[in-house]
Amino acid sequence: MIPGGGQPNMQQLLQQAQKMQQDLARAQEELANTEVGGQAGGGLVEATVTGSGELRALRIDPKAVDPEDTETLADLIVAAVHAANENAQTLQQQKLGPLAQGLGGGIPGLPF
Repeated sequence: MIPGGGQPNMQQLLQQAQKMQQDLARAQEELANTEVGGQAGGGLVEATVTGSGELRALRIDPKAVDPEDTETLADLIVAAVHAANENAQTLQQQKLGPLAQGLGGGIPGLPF
């Protein structure tokens, strides 16, 4: 019989899990501090979000403002925020994807 039953060293597994947890926390912090943008209407509306999806800034070109048509402006704002969030999700996959693969697949609650 093999000593330890051929099982992996528990101390080594715990150290690997702790390192992965630290790497994940560091990547999440980096995402929270990284800003990405999205735009709509050919740049008439621009949104900036963090890598974790928090809206940080919204810029509206005065040409996009028509008091008679606020619906179009609202649509442009939603589209710009949506584009920025898509860019944030791409960034999340780039930063967190390799860490999730190291855990043997996806992490519940993350968008990949």
